[in-house]
Amino acid sequence: MADIWQQTLNWQPNSQQQSQFQHLYELILQGNQKLNLTRITEPEEFWEKHLWDSLRGVAQLLGDSSQSPNGKKISLIDIGTGAGFPGIPVAIAVRESTITLLDSTQKKMQFIQQILPELGLNNVTTITGRVEEIGQNHKYREQYDVALIRAVGNASACAEYALPLIEKGGLAIIYRGNWSTDETTALASAVKQLGGVIEHIEQFTTPLTHSIRHCLYLKKVANTPVKFPRAVGIPSHKPL
Repeated sequence: MADIWQQTLNWQPNSQQQSQFQHLYELILQGNQKLNLTRITEPEEFWEKHLWDSLRGVAQLLGDSSQSPNGKKISLIDIGTGAGFPGIPVAIAVRESTITLLDSTQKKMQFIQQILPELGLNNVTTITGRVEEIGQNHKYREQYDVALIRAVGNASACAEYALPLIEKGGLAIIYRGNWSTDETTALASAVKQLGGVIEHIEQFTTPLTHSIRHCLYLKKVANTPVKFPRAVGIPSHKPL
């Protein structure tokens, strides 16, 4: 896949990263025998939907020093990481970064904690908990440069989960499949209440199956009001 990486992302993994991707795939297959980690198990499908898609959202971070404006390593949080996507591929590819993987499912987080040493990743930490509660915890609130969120509820709820966790000037990246103009209007209203603006909405086509995907880039321009995120369950059931 080296040529496709280069053509689509202007980047390709070195031999160590390629080995880590392969090992991640093998570990996920092993874990799937006990846990329901993913239905995506065919090699090419795994490459496109888990590896390539994860990195497509952070294409601007690939191949650079990945430093935040204050000169420190860029800090990211992956909200609702599940089996570790997009966070683990990003941790492998963007080596000058620190990544926190957040999920409420204890068994999945235990699996991730077991495989991180096997993958040789020392730039990853994990949190088991609900994002609505983590976002109200001063230890984590407004502590990250970038928040990643993929396949977790509707876009307004994703924005409410993500924006409280990033500092002013930071970026929330929401991974989506289909997207419409009407959805953009509704999202803009929600994001404004959370102290953000829609910086960019990018449509792209996946390299193997030619599926349409979108990434929504939300920039935080003001502090998020303290009432957000709302209590557990409310953002998804009563989106802004």
